[in-house]
Amino acid sequence: MSDRPFIPVRFAVLTVSDSRTLADDRSGDTLAARIETAGHVLADRRIVGDDRTAIAETVKAWCGDDAIDVVVTTGGTGFTGRDVTPEAIEPLFDKRMDGFSAIFHRISFEKIGTSTVQSRATAGLVGKTFVFVLPGSPGACKDGWDGIIAQQFDYRHMPCNFVEIMPRLDEHLKRNA
Repeated sequence: MSDRPFIPVRFAVLTVSDSRTLADDRSGDTLAARIETAGHVLADRRIVGDDRTAIAETVKAWCGDDAIDVVVTTGGTGFTGRDVTPEAIEPLFDKRMDGFSAIFHRISFEKIGTSTVQSRATAGLVGKTFVFVLPGSPGACKDGWDGIIAQQFDYRHMPCNFVEIMPRLDEHLKRNA
């Protein structure tokens, strides 16, 4: 850590599930608790069913909201017919974050071995909003938050972090306008 001050970031959490409610959403609870414990702001939290259109519309709306800097989804990253979160969100990406998936799988492999290949965790930038797509288990949410997201959204993390580049994220949008 450095002598830099902590800068809170505004997060939205989306649980993708046909069977969860806010009362029993352990993965969403895990993310919300970690966001708030870290000192960040939980700007919004929702649950939507395993429906491409509903997922994409929710994420797109949040990415267009200046009150939200980061979207984290949980659920729908597997291989069953209902698992459509990457298909819903990846077309929204202006820029892909390939390293996120690689690091996530490395962390996950240490805990669950080759079962990590059953996840299609992904991440990218939509406009000037970071979007992370995590599996639906509380353990996977802990791995993604503790192992990657928490550090990258801590301005004190060196040698670099996402917070320090956030003011310049819309440069690609201005060039393409």
